[in-house]
Amino acid sequence: MSTKKLLLSFLLFASQQAIFAQQDGYWDKDRATTKEIIVSAGDRVSVKTEDLPTGTTEVVYRITLLDENQQMANSLVSLLKAIPDPSGISQGSAGAVFLMSKVSGDDKCKYAIFSTANFATDYQKYGKTTKACLAQNAPLSKDAKRLTLDKSSCLSADGENLWFGFESQNWIMKQKIVLEVVPWVDNKLSKGWNLDGRQAILKQIKTSEFAKQLLTPDDFSLCVLEKLQAKYKFKEFQSLLAIEKSKAFKDFGNACLSEKPANKSILTAIRLDAQQLFKNKKYEEAIQLLQAGIVDNDNATVLDYNALGQYYLYSRQFEKAQKALKEAERLDGSELLVQLNLAHLYLLNDDYKKAKELHKKYKTQNVTSKLSWAAKTKSDFDDLQKAGFKNDDFERILKLFED
Repeated sequence: MSTKKLLLSFLLFASQQAIFAQQDGYWDKDRATTKEIIVSAGDRVSVKTEDLPTGTTEVVYRITLLDENQQMANSLVSLLKAIPDPSGISQGSAGAVFLMSKVSGDDKCKYAIFSTANFATDYQKYGKTTKACLAQNAPLSKDAKRLTLDKSSCLSADGENLWFGFESQNWIMKQKIVLEVVPWVDNKLSKGWNLDGRQAILKQIKTSEFAKQLLTPDDFSLCVLEKLQAKYKFKEFQSLLAIEKSKAFKDFGNACLSEKPANKSILTAIRLDAQQLFKNKKYEEAIQLLQAGIVDNDNATVLDYNALGQYYLYSRQFEKAQKALKEAERLDGSELLVQLNLAHLYLLNDDYKKAKELHKKYKTQNVTSKLSWAAKTKSDFDDLQKAGFKNDDFERILKLFED
């Protein structure tokens, strides 16, 4: 391969890596701070940065002392354009040298960084750095550093500001100091969804109409929260009217239930919760949950319709039970759990003849790989009697298995 082609391949790879690295965040040049500060001889000043955006996880700052009429060779923002990932700044001495100003004067100063205006004001009055989140007590003519949210108390996840305090070490002449601060904004955190905010919204989601029907609403609630985070900034969502929030919960909830296959864990939880409600004899709640969570979103399988038919059967809604079981039969006529529930429906609806036909047809088969039709029938009859169903034909059916 020619030298030209090798160079082209390298540049293409480098550009792809830069694009990939920038997907997680960006240098916010629009909210960078660039200030030229004049400090009187032997004096102290404090300077407030521009507002740091929500989601700021790192900042890079540079301090340069200039002689009279001296100009900066390169702005900090222009230098950072060549570093798509802030971690590149801290990878050895080369990064620090890269960020240092190419010019500086002979003057030196001390400086400190504060997280509140009050701390900075106290520093300006008394020169104490005990409340500083970073203090540089050795005089210098230039400096450049990177602060990170996880290692520095200077930064807050909510952005806000920093205050830089400077103390002149020139007791005769005034000093000219250039302060540059550039924030790195995390794309995800920039929307303001911190831990407390997410927990607060999760509580609200769990009080929504559908979530209240669930015994285990976590998967569903997390899905709704993820969709809210994708569409809204936290403060933007909080500013919505109650009726608008309710609609958002409902719309995103429907999306969570209908999206396939991402909704698999949610649907599994709904089925298990409906089954538990049924076991607890809360038939109406089980029906509503299965209907709203599975059937209405076109996620129902043959076994879902079979379960719905069973819930209707136990709640003595025979017409609706038949409709659900017939839909299950349409989906899979070979599913014997459906056929057995149809047999129960016929028997309880005083149609012994149809029930007998089904029992005679399938009595030698298994409804599952390990459970026979006869054993399942006996078990179901016991459950039906415990639920308050009395029918003399139970015994007549059981005698069919003795032949």
